[in-house]
Amino acid sequence: MTIRKIITPPNKLLKQPSLLVEQVDDSIRALVRDMFETMYEAPGIGLAAVQVGEPVAVIVMDTAGENEEPRPRALINPQVIWASQEEREYEEGCLSVPDIYDTVVRPAEVKVRYLDLDGNQREETFTGMDATCVQHEIDHTKGILFIDYLGRLKRERYLKKIIKKARQAQEA
Repeated sequence: MTIRKIITPPNKLLKQPSLLVEQVDDSIRALVRDMFETMYEAPGIGLAAVQVGEPVAVIVMDTAGENEEPRPRALINPQVIWASQEEREYEEGCLSVPDIYDTVVRPAEVKVRYLDLDGNQREETFTGMDATCVQHEIDHTKGILFIDYLGRLKRERYLKKIIKKARQAQEA
């Protein structure tokens, strides 16, 4: 297992839709293992493959709290097939948009169709924090960042901050 580098804006890969996985094989399972290790190390509760430079529709998540048993999940080619009318506000953050948090409104409940690590098709309903997280990560597979839900001025201010921080890190 390897901890991978998490990419940040202005990396253009973050804005491109991910490719569907044609076959769940050992290379995909190895990517998932690396993604979990990277996500836990960061630390975060979700990660899309594109965030580690792999533009394929693979996401991992674990929304368990500090004193709860881990609940790691890997979803391949995930897609929302139903969303509730009821919405939920949550202050989101993102490993690719470090140190930025803002409120995003999303459906409170979603049903997602995906492939598991054995290549079997599954459908699962997500609620609460799980619903927010899975939608956030699926957005990454479509080239959407959570800051894209914010107003233009706020989004541009955040992007300038991220790019400035990245430049400072390179110079150090």
